[in-house]
Amino acid sequence: MKELIEYILQFGNLNKQQIDLIAGKATELKLSKENYFSEAGKIPRQVGFLVDGVVRGCYYNNKGEEITRCFITENSLIADYINFEAHTVSTEYLQACTDCKLILFSKDNWDELTHTIVGWDNIKNKMVQKCLYQKSRKSPVISEDATTRYLEFMNNHPSLINRIPLTYIASYLGVTQQSLSRIRKNIR
Repeated sequence: MKELIEYILQFGNLNKQQIDLIAGKATELKLSKENYFSEAGKIPRQVGFLVDGVVRGCYYNNKGEEITRCFITENSLIADYINFEAHTVSTEYLQACTDCKLILFSKDNWDELTHTIVGWDNIKNKMVQKCLYQKSRKSPVISEDATTRYLEFMNNHPSLINRIPLTYIASYLGVTQQSLSRIRKNIR
């Protein structure tokens, strides 16, 4: 809970009573590797804060191929926020790449914070902006060759290289797992 409170306080000031209210509305969840935080075809019903682990945003293209769009790491808000707020069906998945520890807020509890804490909307909006920015695909430029894309990934996400399955990295880079293995072998 300490990590969540420190994260929230980056975006605004809260008193002890407000912090206690936030803590009281939150629940903890352990999400096992490969399980989904939210799924396409369903209405997202929670906002999470990732305390430990890695989650990926992914979807299926019109050929049925799984595409990894982004990776979300510790100390980040995690939500399909636009669909969560609009109460509409999601078109993508948020899936645990590793075992994860999360702090969750249900829709009702999240909304209650808005109605109870003066200034929460401003704090929430800043957190959501950061969440949406992190989820927006900062993908490698497909016009670059695969080795360049992988080197860029290593530079931008050094902590992920040995934490998540290569199949997810390959999907993110837009290459096959075999191609990624060759690239990795040639770089060493």
